[in-house]
Amino acid sequence: MENQLGATGNNLVNQQAEASRPAWVDAAFLLIWLAAAAGTFIPFALDTSPWNALTFNVPGDQGNWWHFLVALPFFLAYPMIWLRLRSLLSAQPLGAAGRRFLWTAAGVSSLGTLLVETPFLLHLAGTTEWQRLAVLSLGLGIAVVSAAVLLLQRHHMAPAKAYLAALDAAYLCNAALCLVVYSGEPGDLWSKSGWFVTSVIFWPIAFELTWIFIQTFRNRRDQNTPRAA
Repeated sequence: MENQLGATGNNLVNQQAEASRPAWVDAAFLLIWLAAAAGTFIPFALDTSPWNALTFNVPGDQGNWWHFLVALPFFLAYPMIWLRLRSLLSAQPLGAAGRRFLWTAAGVSSLGTLLVETPFLLHLAGTTEWQRLAVLSLGLGIAVVSAAVLLLQRHHMAPAKAYLAALDAAYLCNAALCLVVYSGEPGDLWSKSGWFVTSVIFWPIAFELTWIFIQTFRNRRDQNTPRAA
């Protein structure tokens, strides 16, 4: 009974924290994710967009599973746009089907990124040593830390924040890999315009993920601090 009351109290605190978020925050991040969605159809490197890679339309007929898995997380922009619009237009909690869809999207994308990391782990990617270390530390680092926080602190995080964090992390660990691997590719501004768009939006998304985790630890501290009678 005491555990049930504690869980109910945690949920109420989380819901109140979620409701107190200013609408302009969702509006600002809606614009960021609209830019991310546009980035799925403009060249990221070598005149190839994530959509081209997803459909195996890669120069030199080199499209393969690696390019497909690299491109897939870029399309997390679309469920994120849906979430932001929903936050702005509706106060209703997400249904079971929506929750399953978001967790599945984040999980599949994260798993794909971990598979993409395999050639770097096995020294088969053909990159320089600093690129390999950057890809592994950023890609795996974001994935491992985020998964650990989401798992261990799930009772202190509002459900909507958990969805955002999972999708942010899945997007960021893949974006970090792509920004490092394709940073030195030749070409004019348009041929790698998607790289520049991603390099700009990466930072506010990373800030949001970090802030969600900071708020989560604060919620846990506040919930565990005895209140004076």
